[in-house]
Amino acid sequence: MATTTLPARDAARPLPGPGGRRAASRARRRQVLHWVAVHSLAIAAALFFVLPFVFVLLTSVMSDDQALSGDLWPHAWHWSNYLDVLHTPGFLDWWRNSITYAVAGTLLTVCSSVPVAYALAKFRFRGRRTAMILVISTMMLPPQVVVVPMYLVWAQQFHLAGSLWPLVIPMAFGDAYSIFLLRQFLLTIPKEYLESARVDGCGELRTLLRIVVPMSKPGIAAVALFQFFYCWNDYFGPQIYTAQNPAAWTLSYGLESFKSAHNVNWNMTMAATLLVMAPVILVFFFAQKAFVEGVTLTGVKG
Repeated sequence: MATTTLPARDAARPLPGPGGRRAASRARRRQVLHWVAVHSLAIAAALFFVLPFVFVLLTSVMSDDQALSGDLWPHAWHWSNYLDVLHTPGFLDWWRNSITYAVAGTLLTVCSSVPVAYALAKFRFRGRRTAMILVISTMMLPPQVVVVPMYLVWAQQFHLAGSLWPLVIPMAFGDAYSIFLLRQFLLTIPKEYLESARVDGCGELRTLLRIVVPMSKPGIAAVALFQFFYCWNDYFGPQIYTAQNPAAWTLSYGLESFKSAHNVNWNMTMAATLLVMAPVILVFFFAQKAFVEGVTLTGVKG
């Protein structure tokens, strides 16, 4: 009669019995509960921010009647609501105006703020600290204080009321908040790099373009994202300068008119709201790493 012998290694290992399986199950359960306990605050915060977007998405694909009911899940998914919003007269014009305002404002702000921040961070001249204090003090001045004289200048002297030019042109002269953030970042760049460039014969402009700008990409990215978000969400400026010309409205201001025209069609309003938020969410999603790195490094040194 043939007998089968187990290898010594397998024979010495005890077979898992019911008690062992229960112990392993309890250990896994404890690990899951420990993970939930550690991440409970993060999960709660994530749900706090995600659930409103889920509600907007679900409402945007409901029918007109269901959007007015208490249902939370659509009976049928009406993706045509987004096409109806895009076909609304003027909506694509508002989209184009928002893109123009945000992109032009971001480029002008970055191009004008980088040289000023570089001078305040790396140059040594009399009154440098006073100039920095003046730049920071302008951040405490609310725009409502100067809106009347500025409107009179743009409307009566330059006849630019009814367009986005009064909002875009001032950004070519720098932004106090952007200058402050960029200066904080430039202070972290070792001066040895700049001195080496000067020894090699680089002037200040070439040093700025060849050395400082490439090393400041995270800070510039953070400033650019801040400015893009500000221009995209700006409501006060377009309300002041473009209210009398619907062709120059941006999405932030046109959405209020769209909401008034569809005050009982919550599905259409939610679809329009999601279309307005989508570019900002996508931009932040793809530039999140540079944004977080830039914001972190701008606070390293004061």
